[in-house]
Amino acid sequence: MHTDFFIPHVALREFVSSILIIQSNVDEKSSASACLYPPTPQHCIFLYIDDPVRSQKDGETDFRTEPSSIIVGPQITRVNLIIGKIFRSACIGFHPGGLHRLLGIPMPEIFDAGFDGADLIGNEVNALNSRLKEAVGASAIRNLVEEYLLSKLVKLKSSLPFDAAMKELMISNGTSSIERIAALSCLSLRQFERKCHERIGLPPKVFARLIRFSKAYRLRERQPGISWTKIAHECSYFDQMHMIRDFKEFAGITPSAIEKELAQAPFRLQTDMKF
Repeated sequence: MHTDFFIPHVALREFVSSILIIQSNVDEKSSASACLYPPTPQHCIFLYIDDPVRSQKDGETDFRTEPSSIIVGPQITRVNLIIGKIFRSACIGFHPGGLHRLLGIPMPEIFDAGFDGADLIGNEVNALNSRLKEAVGASAIRNLVEEYLLSKLVKLKSSLPFDAAMKELMISNGTSSIERIAALSCLSLRQFERKCHERIGLPPKVFARLIRFSKAYRLRERQPGISWTKIAHECSYFDQMHMIRDFKEFAGITPSAIEKELAQAPFRLQTDMKF
C-alpha cells in the first residue's frame, strides 16, 4: 500500500488539514482479510475510486458494501474494513469544526457511522467520483479533489475563535485543559461545551481523550517495536491503566490484543494520518 500526503491548497487550509491518496493492488488472500480502523478525532470524507470497500462496525456480525463516498463525522466505535483488489482512495481530513462548516449541519446528526456522501452533499460527489476514476496518479487525484473543495468556499460557514482553539487542543495532543481551550474560544465553559456539541459532536473531554488515544494507536502502527510503556509516556498518559481504559473504549480491545490484530492485518490504514 502506498500513501501520498498532500497539504491542501492555501485557500483550503483554514478548514482542510490534509488530503491523503492511498493506492494498492492486493492479491486474493489479502483482499479477504479485514483491517482494523479505530476512531480518530479527525472528521473525513473518503472517496473510494475503484473496487468497493466493505465495512463492519464493532459488535456487528456482517460486512456491508460501502458507497463510493463516505462522510465520517464524530466516531467513537472502531470498524473493520476489507478493501478491494484494486484500491484507490482519497481521504479529505478536516480541522476540528471544518466538516461542520462545509456541511452546515450539527455534527451529532452524523454521529458514529459512515454516511453516503450523496445523501449529505448531493449528486455532485458522484460526479467527482466519476472524474477520479479517469485520473492518473496521485497528483491528478489531488487536483480534482481540491477543485471540488474550492468550489464550495462560497457557501462555507464562517470560522469562529472556537475552531482555532480546537486546533490548539489537537496540537497539544489533547493535553491542554478544557478551561484553557474554552478561554481561547472566547466562551464560558458552558457555552464552549454547547459549541463543541454542535461543531464536533462530542463532549470536549471525550474529544481530548480521543485525540490522545489516536496518537497512541498510530504510534503503535508506525513503530511495532515500541513498548507500551514508552507509548503511554509519549502520549502523556498518567499511567498505563489510563491508556488501557481508552483502548478498551475506543478500540474495543486491550493494547496487547491490538498487537495481535496488527500482526495479522494486511495493511495499516492510519500510519500516514496527520492531524
